[in-house]
Amino acid sequence: MAETVGDFFWTRLAEWGVTKIFGYPGDGINGLLGSMQRLDLPFEFIQVRHEEMAAFMATAYAKFTGEVGVCLATSGPGATHLITGLYDARLDHAPVLAIVGQQGRHVLGAQYQQELDLVSLFKDVAGPFVQQASTAPQVRHLIDRSMRAAAAERRPVALILPNDLQDLPYEAPQRQHGYTFSGVGYTRPKVVPYEDDLARAAAVLNAGKRVAILVGAGALQATDEIIAVADRLQAGVAKALLGKAAVPDALPFVTGGIGLLGTRPSSDMMNDCDTLLMVGSGFPYAEFLPKEGQARGVQIDLKADMLSLRYPMEVPMVGDSVETLRALLPLLDQKPQGGTWRQGIEAGVARWWVETEARAMAAAHPVNPQRVVWELSPRLPDRAIVTSDSGSCVNWYGRDLKIRRGQMCSLSGGLASMGAAVPYAIAAKVAHPDRPVIALVGDGAMQMNNMAELITVAKYRHRWPNKTFICCVFNNEDLNQVTWEQRVNNGNPKFDASQALPDVPYHQFAELIGLKGIFVDDPERLAAAWDEALASPVPVVLEVKTDPEVPPLPPHITFAQAQAFMGTLLKGDSREGRILLDTARQVLSTVLPGRGS
Repeated sequence: MAETVGDFFWTRLAEWGVTKIFGYPGDGINGLLGSMQRLDLPFEFIQVRHEEMAAFMATAYAKFTGEVGVCLATSGPGATHLITGLYDARLDHAPVLAIVGQQGRHVLGAQYQQELDLVSLFKDVAGPFVQQASTAPQVRHLIDRSMRAAAAERRPVALILPNDLQDLPYEAPQRQHGYTFSGVGYTRPKVVPYEDDLARAAAVLNAGKRVAILVGAGALQATDEIIAVADRLQAGVAKALLGKAAVPDALPFVTGGIGLLGTRPSSDMMNDCDTLLMVGSGFPYAEFLPKEGQARGVQIDLKADMLSLRYPMEVPMVGDSVETLRALLPLLDQKPQGGTWRQGIEAGVARWWVETEARAMAAAHPVNPQRVVWELSPRLPDRAIVTSDSGSCVNWYGRDLKIRRGQMCSLSGGLASMGAAVPYAIAAKVAHPDRPVIALVGDGAMQMNNMAELITVAKYRHRWPNKTFICCVFNNEDLNQVTWEQRVNNGNPKFDASQALPDVPYHQFAELIGLKGIFVDDPERLAAAWDEALASPVPVVLEVKTDPEVPPLPPHITFAQAQAFMGTLLKGDSREGRILLDTARQVLSTVLPGRGS
């Protein structure tokens, strides 16, 4: 049988090192699937329940490996379903290739069934490279350019293949005018600023007396360099949510998260610093950074369009975080150890962990959601990977989970999409089948799309040498993050018609599909439940009945927030009594640790 376009397509992708494809079948890609079936290539096809989940998995795979994640969908609705997950990749700078089918070339423009203008559809989300193939010789350079663009730009790209083209005999480019000969391969360059810029940055940092460092996802591979620079400058280190694993939380000068989901020591450090070093972070909320003019700024980022975007930086530098910090370190003066700035930061961090434990252990009805993560934290296995969904569970993931060196974690950051935790966790297992994986998920996300992906877990669990896979569901029968945003930001009581969720026995669904289910509605059983789940030889759904009225308190409560919250109570809230009681417990735990019960 002659080599088809589909045969060549997969052979070329294999040459690029692709081994994992997340997708769902359909007649728009039947030619591609037939070729994959025929060829003896090192591909693992992961069949998802929904194409959006395939795009989330490809995004997470790229984050957890540094490779280009690949997702595959049919034409029409299959293509449109990919969009949300691809925007997750775009906003978090993850390299992803989306492969999409299209109707036959001879009917394009005829308003044929499932015919969409896919080039226009993908143009924004996959901006670096979107092309629809029209001839066989074209496919070679489309694959090569798309893979190179995704890897170099660290963004999603899209290839569209009409279904009639996929089964045609492949034709190589001809050596004549009008053809091109592309090649395979891309190696990331070493990107370091000029010496003059490094010297200017060092001068700013050396002059600072109260230096704060903020790191993000771009600093995940720069752990040793960040620690060395922080020690040299006697600085504290705050972490944007995507940079949670960049430095271990056990270090006394690591202040933890920043922003509404952040910590008081991070907030205090930003409010009091005179110099800010920002590394690989696009943290969006400028109100949590120093006031304009308060601090001199140095920023390192691979993307020039992210420089001086959140805070006016005196020295904005394009560079790889590892290489740039290594080049910068010899230029930095060693600041005296034991100074009041560093001592103050470390004292604030120590107080914060005491306060956090008190908040987590405060009584609730029935289980305090903070305690769910607090009990997990010391039990988290070495090399574990943790994913979190958006919603109120991300508050406890951001604040209560102490990440150690060698562990990994991620979530939908810039897009903050619901429904990403379980597909992220599946991708983590596909990327690292020998590592334990834990997903933290709210009941809203479970009902939206994550329950279905548990079927994917059941389908592929036998391939994983390490069997630890836990989906922890915070069942509070509420779209809790939005409920609290309505109360605190808008001064409105909970809108039950939009916020109340049906109570679903998630642990029983797990047992129905061959997984293990554990249900907890007693806080004293949490520790044992985590131990049981972590020891299980099959994947686990750990369902915890949590209290929706435990407030996700910001690091500092503003007058406007307090005023809006009181307005909520004046208007009457369906859970007013529990709100007052649980809020009082949390505040009391802050003021008098150990007295919040």
